[in-house]
Amino acid sequence: LAASAALCLTAEVEDGFTSLMDGKTFNGWKKAVESPDTWTIKDGAFVAAGPRCHLFYVGDGKPFVSFHLKAEVMTTPGSNGGIYFHTRYQERGWPKYGFESQVNVTHSDWIKTGSLYGLVNIGRPACQDNKWWTQEIIVKGNQVTLIVDGKRIFEYTEPAGAQPGGSFTRKLSEGTFALQGHDPKSVIHYRNIRVKRLN
Repeated sequence: LAASAALCLTAEVEDGFTSLMDGKTFNGWKKAVESPDTWTIKDGAFVAAGPRCHLFYVGDGKPFVSFHLKAEVMTTPGSNGGIYFHTRYQERGWPKYGFESQVNVTHSDWIKTGSLYGLVNIGRPACQDNKWWTQEIIVKGNQVTLIVDGKRIFEYTEPAGAQPGGSFTRKLSEGTFALQGHDPKSVIHYRNIRVKRLN
């Protein structure tokens, strides 16, 4: 029995992947200064429920460039959230740096889960509220691949000469990850977040 329990624990993080959360504390993560009470931990998951506040991964000083990120996500009806990458810590506002992988099944914003917000906008979600799904972001060089529950949603290739935008860079570079707490009516659960560096 002990052996099978150990197998279950090791199966949670696949070979080559490193867990970014312990399910009990915010160790390795830093809340933005606006509305930090938006973030709590429940049943091993980070839960965003409150005014806008982003939660940034700060547990590794080496920036992430090419990587494979996996996270389990669950939304309640009408919720909006996101997973940022190639970003950096920001005390307030919507993160300027990097990209947002949208988390949204039934929120009024038409840009749904799996979208690369502002660049590859998808109007039909590949998941459901109140059910866990796995969202995967793979960055290799100038290409971003998004997978939801094993289904490849898109592959985006950044064009040569692409320049960062003014308000939001949306330009491949390097950085860390962040989770979005969007608004008081949105409740998003994020758990089992793990990453494998590809560079």
